[in-house]
Amino acid sequence: MTGDGSSVVEIKRTLGGFDPIDVSVGARIRVRRRLQGVNQEALAKALGVTFQQIQKYERGANRVSASTLVRIAAFLGTSVGELVGETGGAAGDGGLLPFVTVPGAIDLLESFASISDARGRRLVCDMARLLAQRPPIDEAEPLAAG
Repeated sequence: MTGDGSSVVEIKRTLGGFDPIDVSVGARIRVRRRLQGVNQEALAKALGVTFQQIQKYERGANRVSASTLVRIAAFLGTSVGELVGETGGAAGDGGLLPFVTVPGAIDLLESFASISDARGRRLVCDMARLLAQRPPIDEAEPLAAG
């Protein structure tokens, strides 16, 4: 049992069957890699693994061994402590981590930051809020032609 009364099994089910610690470490690796402008192939080459293995690490599907974690941290110019969430660094910020690990979130942030005028940024925020309030868009439905 965890401190809030939920079992580890219940927590793992909510994360697609992956261990929550592995998911958190993987997410921090992904955030740090993206912040450094490193793609999965470059990290994989540096570690001597496939980019698919990096994808599995970042999703939390595969655990990162201690030796691999040390090599990842060195390659990304950070500490193991930051990658496991033991520091207050940007990638270790548990408050923002769930948001920046959503697929596309970092791309959106980079694009958002490049919008030079305040009105444009406000419009993007307004659009995101509206999309968040509506039901999911059925991908099978064709988009209306404006």
